[in-house]
Amino acid sequence: MTPSTHDARPPYQQAAEAIRAEIKAGKLKPGEQLPSHRELQERFGIANMTARSALRVLREEGLIYTVQGRGSYVADFGPNTVVGVVSGPVVQARTVSDPGSAQADGALIETLQAVRDQLRALNAEVQTLKREVAELKSQQRS
Repeated sequence: MTPSTHDARPPYQQAAEAIRAEIKAGKLKPGEQLPSHRELQERFGIANMTARSALRVLREEGLIYTVQGRGSYVADFGPNTVVGVVSGPVVQARTVSDPGSAQADGALIETLQAVRDQLRALNAEVQTLKREVAELKSQQRS
């Protein structure tokens, strides 16, 4: 699919919309790896930076997440998910006495983001291991 000449939106928005539609339709499932930048370039007839911009839009919407050096994956949370950063391997749960306070909400959101990001990183590793196992099995058959 090349960007439509009838659509006034920039090509990166058109590509993002096509991927978004596939995610919402269930063609791309949570945890599934998205095509590489190069594959997106070829599929949509766009430049590398345009493909990156399309993925950035989807990442900002919380529909996908990216693991550096591994690729982009469909998120397992809704479109309003806030993307955070894992600062370390340990997440500490906090007991909050006033769950309505802004400080408590912030601490809870931080903890949930860290857990979510750790799960995403682990999922990326699982996907990589699955591909490696499939490759080894196909080599054994040869």
